[in-house]
Amino acid sequence: MPTKHPRHAITETPKLKAILDQLREETGTVRLDWGELVLLGAKKKLDQLQAKRAETDRVLEDAAEMIRRGEGRGDVAAADEVKRKGLIEP
Repeated sequence: MPTKHPRHAITETPKLKAILDQLREETGTVRLDWGELVLLGAKKKLDQLQAKRAETDRVLEDAAEMIRRGEGRGDVAAADEVKRKGLIEP
């Protein structure tokens, strides 16, 4: 049937087949709603990526705050020299 939307093919590899067989057994049906499964998987993957990015942002912000407070073991003189020599962007 013609459609304007992209189509996708899924191969039931042994690993995928194992989990899908468990799902089929649990639901009592052989036919699965592929759109729902992809949607749920995509949402979970997006949540994972966003959580990872949020953690990275938090760690970087903590490091920046330590620098702003003058804490840590940073070598200010060395950092100034690198900046003066143009080895990093100001």
